[in-house]
Amino acid sequence: MTPNTATSAPSAPSRRSFLASTAVAAAAVAGGMPLLAACGGSDSGSGGGTSAGKSAKKLLPAYVATNVVTPDIAAKNGSAVGFTSKLDIAGLKTSVPKKLGKGGKVSIMSPFWGSPPKSDNAYYKAMNDLIGVDVEWQNQDGNTYDQKLGAVLASSDIPDVVVIPGWNMGGKIPSAIIGKFADLGPYLSGDKVKDFPNLAGIPSDAWQRCIFGGKLRGLPMPSSYVANIVPLYRKDIFDKEGYQVPTSADEFMALAKEITNAKAKRWACMDMKWTAFNAWGVLSGSEKALGWNMVDGKLIYRVETQEYLEALEWTRKLFAAGYVHPDAKLGKSQSTDPGPKFAAGEFLIYNQDISQWWSRTAEQATQNPDYKIWGMDIFGHDGGSPTLWAGEPANIFAFVSKKASESVIRDVLAVANATAAPYGTKEYMLTNYGVEGTHYTVKNGVPTKTDQGNNEVINAYVMVASPTATIAHPDFPEVAKAQVEWQQRMGAFTKKSSFYGMQITEPSRYTNLSNDFEQLEDDIVRGRKKISDMQQAVSDWKSKGGDALRDWYKKLLDENGPAAS
Repeated sequence: MTPNTATSAPSAPSRRSFLASTAVAAAAVAGGMPLLAACGGSDSGSGGGTSAGKSAKKLLPAYVATNVVTPDIAAKNGSAVGFTSKLDIAGLKTSVPKKLGKGGKVSIMSPFWGSPPKSDNAYYKAMNDLIGVDVEWQNQDGNTYDQKLGAVLASSDIPDVVVIPGWNMGGKIPSAIIGKFADLGPYLSGDKVKDFPNLAGIPSDAWQRCIFGGKLRGLPMPSSYVANIVPLYRKDIFDKEGYQVPTSADEFMALAKEITNAKAKRWACMDMKWTAFNAWGVLSGSEKALGWNMVDGKLIYRVETQEYLEALEWTRKLFAAGYVHPDAKLGKSQSTDPGPKFAAGEFLIYNQDISQWWSRTAEQATQNPDYKIWGMDIFGHDGGSPTLWAGEPANIFAFVSKKASESVIRDVLAVANATAAPYGTKEYMLTNYGVEGTHYTVKNGVPTKTDQGNNEVINAYVMVASPTATIAHPDFPEVAKAQVEWQQRMGAFTKKSSFYGMQITEPSRYTNLSNDFEQLEDDIVRGRKKISDMQQAVSDWKSKGGDALRDWYKKLLDENGPAAS
């Protein structure tokens, strides 16, 4: 783990990639996960609903772009903002000029990966002093968080704040959010948010995702909506061997053949299914609502499209030809870290969260100076421009108990205002790195965490709220620049589906309807099942509720209108 950075990672397709990303491994936890959450009117969650509609706009906080720090690369086409300069500790700006907290106590329950530090550690003390609030952390094991969450929300003893990631929002959690957590609208809607300037700098799309049960209940962790799965490749080996980055599915297949030499223990790639879906313009599978879109006047689900089948067939051919590393064939790539074998050159291409562009670079920087990982642009399968689909602009949320007093709510918002401070501020550095000299040192403009920093400054305060999506790597500024520019290029080809940004919960009778598709996809590309098996599964899905679910989504669109394009 190389904690020399702070970055906000975009939304990921699985818990695995989130945990592997620098969002957890380094300083800031951001981006997020697939989310199915309750919303819409007074709906309890069991019958479903949406956060969109005519009334949603009036609930949103006013957006006031922060001018405390100017990024080196401005956001464009849905990208994160980027910082490519060395860190100037003496020049850090102040975004919280006075303590907004009133000295009260606030209890926060949040998922935690690793060993939680002692409650009186230097990082927690410094943060609480900055904010003016005595935060008492109730850190819970992130790997079993859903179990703890369900038990706590079913009880009458709820902490003042509960952090709920999207992947933990199944079952009865959506209705519990509506029943157990406070309406923050009286404190944040419209111009009221200006009392908390850093929260006012969070984009409106992220706030819309915080509407549950017709009320603004959540504090968001914003992320870029641009596709976050990058085909990462060994640029150093490509350059040495003269390999050309492919611009079509056929070119990729030909390159894979050229690279692969099983006797020499070199294969072209790992499982490229996610990239195939992007190359063929398949609707997102990371969020159920994003899998639907209006096409020629008809509402279509992602698995019903010809493009979906063609993407699976292309990926199957990669496996069948022997171009895919054996670990992926056996499924090991889904449970073990492919990094060491990627570094050893056993395979040259894999698709994963954009955050690994930096983390793999940092891992190899000292032991393998020639190593260079880079990201391919996503190609249209036929060699033309790709059609990409936007992910969600926020997927992890903090909620305040409905029992909390006004003073507690304002203290919570004071915490969130500090943790949402933009990169380049004193508050950001304290939130993400801790105290200089204690938790990190700075050499040549690059902050490096100490052992104490690694033990104490990990996934706590960053879970309450975050600034607009940001990519900054003072140790590898060329990677930060490349990541943001990749997002900007891909963002130019990114469309927003009919349900983009809507906070939707499907009726409980449809909850498990689509659960088996992912396993069937993996079986097909590995040759264990056939494309015809998927066609049959789609037919079964339609008859078992898919067509009825289509009618339900169509009614949502008729009542609320489509998302902004």
